[in-house]
Amino acid sequence: MEKKEIIERIHTFLVDEFEVEADKIVPEANLKETLGLDSLDYIDLVVVIESNFAFKVKPEDFANITTFQDFCDYVVSRVNAKELV
Repeated sequence: MEKKEIIERIHTFLVDEFEVEADKIVPEANLKETLGLDSLDYIDLVVVIESNFAFKVKPEDFANITTFQDFCDYVVSRVNAKELV
């Protein structure tokens, strides 16, 4: 799966399922402060990631994810790692 396609899918489910305003979703947007995601949203986000991209998310993986770019980079790296296996 191409990086652009992954980012578009993430963008779409943030807007559709988490009601994030599309114009706020920029690479440097902070997931909590700018996009308004809280700890319950993070749990739902894990479920959405796992169902959309078919890999398991470890809670500790989120420790260093603060921005939309961090989040996209994480998903892209996990999808690419899965595809190499």
